[in-house]
Amino acid sequence: MADTLIQLQGVKTYFPHAKTALGRVRSWIKAVDNLDLDIYRGQNLGLVGESGCGKSTLGRTILRLAPLLEGKIIFDGREIQHLAGRALQPYRPKMQMVFQQPQSSLNPKMTVLQILTEALRICGNGRERSYLDRAAHLLELVDLRPEHLFRYPHEYSGGQQQRICIARALATEPQFIIFDEATSALDVSVQAQILNLMNRLQRKLNLTYLFISHDLSVLEQVCHRIAVMYAGHIMEIRRADDLFTSPRHPYTKMLRDSVPIADPTMKQTLVSIAGEPPNLSNPPNGCRFHPRCPYAVKLCSQELPGVSSLSRSEEVHCHRQSELFDNRMLI
Repeated sequence: MADTLIQLQGVKTYFPHAKTALGRVRSWIKAVDNLDLDIYRGQNLGLVGESGCGKSTLGRTILRLAPLLEGKIIFDGREIQHLAGRALQPYRPKMQMVFQQPQSSLNPKMTVLQILTEALRICGNGRERSYLDRAAHLLELVDLRPEHLFRYPHEYSGGQQQRICIARALATEPQFIIFDEATSALDVSVQAQILNLMNRLQRKLNLTYLFISHDLSVLEQVCHRIAVMYAGHIMEIRRADDLFTSPRHPYTKMLRDSVPIADPTMKQTLVSIAGEPPNLSNPPNGCRFHPRCPYAVKLCSQELPGVSSLSRSEEVHCHRQSELFDNRMLI
């Protein structure tokens, strides 16, 4: 049975939306609202949802880069939500992030060697003499040549820049890496190369990933489990293959049916989700998805759905999930 590396309990990340004349917060943007989530060691958890649903905010909250209003963040058995400054410093090297736009996250004034060794100097990981060898090894891990250490980021293609970002994340020997839309800015062929590299590094270094994306077809290739997020809430968490063959939540089914199939011989009717995402400063009562759900009943607008556990690692948040699934309405 998989060991839990990261556990989130009742996590709330709110941002001020409106203030009074005296500067007091009058309303909040509820980007992540009372969320529970387990991330298992050595596995890849996908996080999918529409733009603005809180995916990136959740990733930044885990790394303590976004304000945590309430809840617990447990990393490797230790609560870290209350830590700050020097108390949090030992955990920083263990958790890293790879961002969507590699050219924006690399300092154009620094060489690749300086970029890779900056984290080593800050964390005090190794001796100064070994930094060059360590940087060369990191480039080899991501299939780049060590003799290119003295080049600048603009001398590389987009795919090579993202490999440098991955090497930088590996510099501190982390246990956990968040990929925030890390392949969306790349060509399809380069995207496949990066995904294969990620899988190879995960097996070799026993890494744990949180892969944030809006593209279900990408998550299907690389993830063990997928969590579907909507308006700050988790709608469903399933094994990747089960999520595509037998979704349990109406929102998951609509996301799946909106993904084009790359096969001209197959007929497909793409589904669009009616309505607009809710205003997170004033979200609807009950299930967040009920104003756009074709299967919603009165109860959906009155009460927040409870958790229907399908197994230790799978759950659904929907009042009607059993009824809809048994009647094959979500197939």
